Amino acid sequence: MRTPVPDYLQELLENIMTDSAGQVADYIPALAAAPPDQCAIAVSTVHGNTYSVGDDSVEFSIQSVSKPFVYAAALEGLGFEAVDQKLGVEPSGEAFDELSLEAETHRPKNAMINAGAIVAHNLFTIASNDHSERADAVTAFLSRLAGRDLHVDDEVFQSEMETAHRNLAIAHMLRTYGVITEEPHDVVRGYTAQCSVSVTVRDLAMMAATLADRGRQPITGEQVVAPHVARRTLSVMAAAGMYDGAGSWLTAVGIPAKSGVSGGLIGSLPGQVGAAVFAPRLDEQGNSARGIRAFSRLSADMGMHLFDPESRTDSVVREWSESRDGIEIRLQEELRFTGAEFLLSRLEQIPEGHSRVLFDLSNVHVMTDVGRRMLLEGMRRLRLDGHPIQLHDPQSRLPEPDLGDGSMPDLVEEENR
Repeated sequence: MRTPVPDYLQELLENIMTDSAGQVADYIPALAAAPPDQCAIAVSTVHGNTYSVGDDSVEFSIQSVSKPFVYAAALEGLGFEAVDQKLGVEPSGEAFDELSLEAETHRPKNAMINAGAIVAHNLFTIASNDHSERADAVTAFLSRLAGRDLHVDDEVFQSEMETAHRNLAIAHMLRTYGVITEEPHDVVRGYTAQCSVSVTVRDLAMMAATLADRGRQPITGEQVVAPHVARRTLSVMAAAGMYDGAGSWLTAVGIPAKSGVSGGLIGSLPGQVGAAVFAPRLDEQGNSARGIRAFSRLSADMGMHLFDPESRTDSVVREWSESRDGIEIRLQEELRFTGAEFLLSRLEQIPEGHSRVLFDLSNVHVMTDVGRRMLLEGMRRLRLDGHPIQLHDPQSRLPEPDLGDGSMPDLVEEENR
């Protein structure tokens, strides 16, 4: 059978495409030329499965979505104490390009605004012993997160440097206070190259999933940053990743997130998924308008709010046994979106045939609406592949197991299994 997750994402894509609000970033010439209606969505699980729809092969510059990753790299290289001397962790309540510094220490408020990101870039390149080759150091690190070789888009880089006056002014002020210690122009050139790295929406989803998986890259298995570094990074994303709209975002959507002016938007849900949207139309805060709408739907439809957690998703399958009589799948604990996605990825491996497939829900304690719908859709597709479907559900977790056409799986009791 084929998993229904891409079908859901396609429906979501078509829904957000009806929203034509917002404009592409026009203060950087290379971004002003972006086709405004390009759009893509990708979701990567901590198990390494990636689903994407739309313009998912289109490359665009990462821009401010790079900020949490380079902040994590600085923490990994120098440690919390050294970074905390130069960077705060409080939301600024101001626009991304404001010079938000603490009154006494002159530290930028956080690493998600430009002032803080310039400091994080400087700290990372010092920690990597590669501050003379800033672009190479950052690109190599971001490539480890994405699981493939990335590169700097030179056209975007040159275009941004021509308009980098505000960032240069910020860097000179930071140098005045001793927050950065190197030549401001060199630091800004490196930071601009960082923002000009080309990615796809699939890259961003995988990078976000690496943070969600406690710093472990889901495909390569590399521990790119330590778990406590990933936790700190996600915490700052939750508090400040959406700038002066971070509070309303965390309340309504509940996913640590970061946006970029090229139209990228990522979210990392700890222990579950990384998600990304690419849609260049921006709202008044400089965030992707369609991206915000997509994440709002993902959070509501899939139960992805940070403060509505689920247990480990790979533990949902308690037992999977195959015999001449067919396949028995015993489920347990909680069946929410990511647990259901893990189950569907297993069901996808069952070839077409006529062996019965029995689902045992006797140890399932919680089943959300999206978990119920995904389980029933998996049953329906297995039946279309020729498999008789049976259900053992003594606690009535599926009180009306309609497979979408009025038919239901065969209900079996314990003694008749």
